[in-house]
Amino acid sequence: MKISIQNLNKVYDNGKHALCDVNLEIESGMFGLLGPNGAGKSTLMRILVTLMKPTSGNVLIDGLDISKNRKEIRDILGYLPQDFRFFTKLKTWEFLDYAARLSGIKNKKERLQKVDMWLEKVGLFDARERNADKLSGGMKRRLGIAQALIGDPKLLVVDEPTTGLDPEERIRFRNILSDISRHDAIIILSTHIVGDISSICQSMTLLDDGFLSFSGSPEELIEKSRGHVWQINTSGTDYDILKNTYPVISTIPTDDGWDVQFVADSISNSKAIQIEPTLEHAYVYFMEYMSNKN
Repeated sequence: MKISIQNLNKVYDNGKHALCDVNLEIESGMFGLLGPNGAGKSTLMRILVTLMKPTSGNVLIDGLDISKNRKEIRDILGYLPQDFRFFTKLKTWEFLDYAARLSGIKNKKERLQKVDMWLEKVGLFDARERNADKLSGGMKRRLGIAQALIGDPKLLVVDEPTTGLDPEERIRFRNILSDISRHDAIIILSTHIVGDISSICQSMTLLDDGFLSFSGSPEELIEKSRGHVWQINTSGTDYDILKNTYPVISTIPTDDGWDVQFVADSISNSKAIQIEPTLEHAYVYFMEYMSNKN
């Protein structure tokens, strides 16, 4: 399973360049698409799931051209949009049964078995008789996850999937995706939450204002920030100067001030110490410094 994106551009009617000459190869497994709001992530997702046509460029999904093979691509696709919606008059199990029929599962017995299986997996089995519009925000998100997965897609695209999920639900979701990724499927996880990428993705790309700024593994992005992540204990005026000078990642109160973590190419303050970077550190450093140098 492979996706090949070549010279992809999307320009909206108002002149906004949402995607600018994107070139990308995506192999089987978990793939993270990271970037701030407005970076072009949702535009790219909508093109990949055949809901939007690009202005120019080519996309092949498992050898299928998205401009010519929309039906064949939709047959192998699962999609959870950021603004997932459903029919409010259906019970939870009825909506999932409807999604199963749309995915091509015609045998009723098999379909109902899969409905119950996925309701159990996403923690909604006890709410199966409840109307879908009566579910909580997090439960609705889990129902969206189940509808995207019930057809056993070879390509799964999820846009901001953990929005509205509590920590336990987020872990459950990550475990489900990790299990699916073992079966020669591509799972594209589009998010602005760095923790979702670092936990489960083997490869990733970074979009910034429509441009592809980075493509590689999370470890490779982290390596780019090594030696540029600092921590200092500070207080008072020094703290105000620090936060107005450098991109601050975290501020932790202490007995005598704050432990402040930030990114910088260099710093003259002798009290600052270098610390081991995480993906969150690397993301902030890349967006604030490296992307401006490329």
